[in-house]
Amino acid sequence: MTRKSRRMYVLVVAIALLASATALVLTALDDNITYFYSPSDLKTKQVTIGRAIRLGGLVEDGTFEKLGDGLKVKFSITDGAETVAVTYQGILPDLFREGQGVITEGSLNEKGEFIAHEVLAKHDENYMPTEVIEALKASGEWRGDEEQVTE
Repeated sequence: MTRKSRRMYVLVVAIALLASATALVLTALDDNITYFYSPSDLKTKQVTIGRAIRLGGLVEDGTFEKLGDGLKVKFSITDGAETVAVTYQGILPDLFREGQGVITEGSLNEKGEFIAHEVLAKHDENYMPTEVIEALKASGEWRGDEEQVTE
């Protein structure tokens, strides 16, 4: 084997090893990535049943209901075009309400319902917890308007 052919052989083997390592890393990452979908995305894209995803949108008015002991709830998330039914068991965030933006993490079941294991309520940049507002007012440092969002 000449020096040039040996160098070419080492280069080909190195490229093959690098390609294999890259493929393994990408496969491992794909299994651990949680993709974000809107209700419209769920209707148009192929989503594997049971795969962990995030679903975001607004809680549709009139769809919230408590089931059983009160920890299990059902509601719908909409993006204005499509709606997805969501079931969640657990304590909801304080800011959760109909018409509010939410992000849920969970998976689709065979019926097309989204089973959430985590619910996050979104708020705008003007939100401030009631306790903080009261503390600022008590100290005389409050500079906000009286119509501050405090739910």
